[in-house]
Amino acid sequence: MTVSHSPVHVINHLDRDYLRQALEHDVTVGLTSSPKWLPPKWFYDETGSALFSRITRLPEYYPTRRELAILRERSREIARAGGADTLVELGSGTSEKTVLLLEAIKGAGPLRGYTPVDVDAVTLESAARRLSVQYPGLDVRAVCADFERHLSLLPQNGRRMVAFLGGTIGNLEPDVRAVFLKELRAALRPGETFLLGADLVKNPARLVAAYDDAEGVTAEFNRNVLRVINRELRADFEPEAFTHVARYDEHHEWIEMRLRATRDMRVRIDALGLVVEFAEGEETRTEISAKFRPEGLRAELEDAGFRVRRHYTDPDGDFTLLLAGR
Repeated sequence: MTVSHSPVHVINHLDRDYLRQALEHDVTVGLTSSPKWLPPKWFYDETGSALFSRITRLPEYYPTRRELAILRERSREIARAGGADTLVELGSGTSEKTVLLLEAIKGAGPLRGYTPVDVDAVTLESAARRLSVQYPGLDVRAVCADFERHLSLLPQNGRRMVAFLGGTIGNLEPDVRAVFLKELRAALRPGETFLLGADLVKNPARLVAAYDDAEGVTAEFNRNVLRVINRELRADFEPEAFTHVARYDEHHEWIEMRLRATRDMRVRIDALGLVVEFAEGEETRTEISAKFRPEGLRAELEDAGFRVRRHYTDPDGDFTLLLAGR
């Protein structure tokens, strides 16, 4: 017997020129700054997405398990409170947590649509097609986009719950985070909701271990940004000549991931006509991952114009989910 399923509609706001110009800009500005930096979005090609999926299953990396625990216990309550018939998932990746929310929305009322949003088109389309098979008749509209720039272009089909899970909000610096939250608030229509997952402040030793695992998977994930630059911009980075560094900044209450040069190096980036010098021991910041206190996170949402409706944590108080409305 043949089982039919709905076609997947793919909307791509990141054409080759856009991605290339964004990468060229970020690499030029980041690697000519002092200190050097690169944004974490460039980790996520097909290899990077696969590595991050491995990270979420590591024993040291608790956030995914804690968030899943909350969703397993509270997703029905979240769906009833949200009243949505369409799920929009920012930074959806492989959409592994999505089924819990889709099932909850389906149980609370009609489930009409799913819109995954991600920068990696290959991973995005694969996950969207898998879910279209699992949910025949579901209106799946996959959007390849940068959620920092394209919130106003998201499809407005159905009554939406926008989910931003995994603690990804912590990758945004405070000023960027404030702009993002205000733009998302402006993109929502009356009655629509925002489900935010965030990692909470805890013992720094546990935090560092989560970003510096014993198997070295996170180190490979970190170095993947150099491989992306090599491939896309014809650079000659030697990724193995950089060591992975994870440290906790107590003042900002965030984890920083860095790449440390193990020797003096001159790296050519032919597509940019750029030569970048690295001194032995010099570090390039590749990611921040902010950790939050519940009262501070609520204040940020309220400052952006949201009203927090529900607030959940796992039994150990490691992770939080907040449901907010306009």
